[in-house]
Amino acid sequence: MFTGIVEELGAVVAVENLGDASRFRLRGPVVTEDAKHGDSIAVNGVCLTVVDTADGEFTADVMAETLNRSSLGALAAGSRVNLERPMALGGRLGGHLVQGHVDGTGTILERTPGEHWEIVKIALPAALSRYVVEKGSITVDGVSLTVVDAADDYFTISLIPTTLALTTLGIKKAGDPVNLEVDVLAKYVERLLGRGAGNGADLRDLDEIKEMDR
Repeated sequence: MFTGIVEELGAVVAVENLGDASRFRLRGPVVTEDAKHGDSIAVNGVCLTVVDTADGEFTADVMAETLNRSSLGALAAGSRVNLERPMALGGRLGGHLVQGHVDGTGTILERTPGEHWEIVKIALPAALSRYVVEKGSITVDGVSLTVVDAADDYFTISLIPTTLALTTLGIKKAGDPVNLEVDVLAKYVERLLGRGAGNGADLRDLDEIKEMDR
């Protein structure tokens, strides 16, 4: 979670082309002063995972999905970039607001490996489908991830090498079940609009909700 308040104007030190992904080395003494492996740093508004840090610099792997959807693919050594650490709420929030309350389970349908990253397709229970949107957040086996594609009965995620190496998502195979937690904010919005499961009301706007509370 970020605020959009840039902390530092950093610079690209090097870009390593990995075929279907890139590894960036960036300089940012301020944002790396307390950064460690696995933390998040926003680079020109794009959330990247820190692979390692040293001497005021940090490394991040950028998969094809990010390169295709952002301007990061145009960066080269010497490019300047806006840098921001995650917002602090008693601690840094590097993903999204995750409660640890499992909403259901899905099944891995297929894995499509790239040279340095992997697309995973997961079956989505009908009851959770309405909460999952393209570029929204979802938690899979406790790992905060961004949804690439969202359909009525499945969704896909992209996994960078760090996620593949340090979580169970790197070893699970097609047919394996996974725990799913959807974005709690979506459920609260649905509830406030009176369309939650088990709620017979079909309220059309918040004025009706306010009227009921009086």
